[in-house]
Amino acid sequence: MPDDRTTISELRQRIQQFVDERDWRQFHRPKNLAMSIAIEAAELMEHFQWVDSAESHARAFDPVHREKIAEEIADVCCYVLSLANSMELDLSDAVLRKLEKNARKYPADEFRGRSDKAQ
Repeated sequence: MPDDRTTISELRQRIQQFVDERDWRQFHRPKNLAMSIAIEAAELMEHFQWVDSAESHARAFDPVHREKIAEEIADVCCYVLSLANSMELDLSDAVLRKLEKNARKYPADEFRGRSDKAQ
């Protein structure tokens, strides 16, 4: 199921099936899922902790680190999709609306090549 052939809807359905097969829906409340996202994001950050920018980039493409990093990214994604399921939130709509908001807040002609945010 590569990215270019898998929809968000399909991933959400697979996540929900996994959750339902284990009767975990009862535990999948927004608070718990939001906390799980933060915990998994922290585990992802551990792979880059204490290394400089160049080393973090190298780790992202090093087969030894890459699979472990991919697992942590997948964990974050699974919890994000579970939270969207729990809240009956249209994730695509939310992301597109946020992109539109950010495009207004950070116009490309004004922020191209800059990492600082508007004051």
